[in-house]
Amino acid sequence: MNSLTIRIAYADTDQMGVVYYGNYFTFFERGRTEWLREIGLEYTKIEERGFYFPVIYAECKYIASAKYDDLITVETKLTGITAASITCSYKVKCADKILVSATTKHPFVNKDLKPVRFPKDIRELLEKHLEKEE
Repeated sequence: MNSLTIRIAYADTDQMGVVYYGNYFTFFERGRTEWLREIGLEYTKIEERGFYFPVIYAECKYIASAKYDDLITVETKLTGITAASITCSYKVKCADKILVSATTKHPFVNKDLKPVRFPKDIRELLEKHLEKEE
């Protein structure tokens, strides 16, 4: 699991003074990118090899709101892997209170956007970091 701390900027909020719901998906991407970097699998290196991880599924449960200047923590972990896709789960917290829980699914595709199996080295690395969903 990776934890990324983000301070909520004014631009992240809506007219009601809370984080705009769609911005959480950007937070998930930032968390996922940092998690991949932490395990030694940077997006740039994946792309240099001609592969991508687009989002094909996203589900988000909003529990409470973050507000301007809050420090939030985005916890990201790999909770599923198939021959050609991964599933990531997220929890967004503020002072240990869960604000949002979410899941995204990402196929592994080539430059033609066709699903392909993971190369052995990438699959082995991902399998080492697979965690059970709580």
